[in-house]
Amino acid sequence: MQLNLKKPLAFFDLETTGVNVASDRIVEIAILKVYPDGRIEKRPDPDTGPPRLLINPTIPIPLESSLIHGIYDEDVKDAPTFEEISSKLFKFLFDCDLAGFNSNKFDVPILAEEFLRCGIDFSVEDRNLVDVQNIFHLMEQRTLKAGYKFYCGKDMENAHEAMADVEATFDVFKAQLEKYRETEIEDKQGQKYVPIVNDMDKLHEVSQRHKNVDMLGRIIYNEKGEKVFNFGKHKGKTVQSVLKSEPGYYGWMINGDFPLYTKKVLRDIREEMMSKKK
Repeated sequence: MQLNLKKPLAFFDLETTGVNVASDRIVEIAILKVYPDGRIEKRPDPDTGPPRLLINPTIPIPLESSLIHGIYDEDVKDAPTFEEISSKLFKFLFDCDLAGFNSNKFDVPILAEEFLRCGIDFSVEDRNLVDVQNIFHLMEQRTLKAGYKFYCGKDMENAHEAMADVEATFDVFKAQLEKYRETEIEDKQGQKYVPIVNDMDKLHEVSQRHKNVDMLGRIIYNEKGEKVFNFGKHKGKTVQSVLKSEPGYYGWMINGDFPLYTKKVLRDIREEMMSKKK
């Protein structure tokens, strides 16, 4: 199927040292970039480069993580660090919409976090984020391996090897578009609609669990379009009202164990408040 794209769509998958966005690091990345004309480009390039793009995380890889993805400290000791590849990677993903499996909740936030550590603002503000897992759960409510079997009718080989995962995600995505192109579902208000269409703007919308301001949904938009906290004692309150009534909350978050992107969003909101005050 020819995807209806306005700009390139980059399917990507990460293997990491763990699942903490704020502190864990990438050890492998694979990207399949689809252009509006249907052309496909991969990183790593199977024709010109190594079979896997391994990354030295600069921290030890826990054994429990290595047992999942099969990448050990010895495998990455001579690999480039993320900082060493960050410039080329940023250019490759420039002006791309992003897609993956559970990517909105994990892969996109941790990728943005790695870029921020290198001083690169990898903004997702003008990108569509298409999460194949969210589409899967919306329409069938299940892992990538199960999804591949369900949609493609085949057993998935080499699971947790990044390129195998990203290629399977691409195949599942195309199969989803075919399977659900005229399928109606009912929303919470009882209105029937067809959510899965070959349009990345629409798929971006159905891929979102909340309308997030930051990557992990610590700050989200409410129904009025206001930026509100989505956790802790101030959950549901607007960020501006909290920063006015309890200024110390800002310092607690900035100095706390929150992702850099969340802190960046918080700083932007505070700076906007200060400029309006002036």
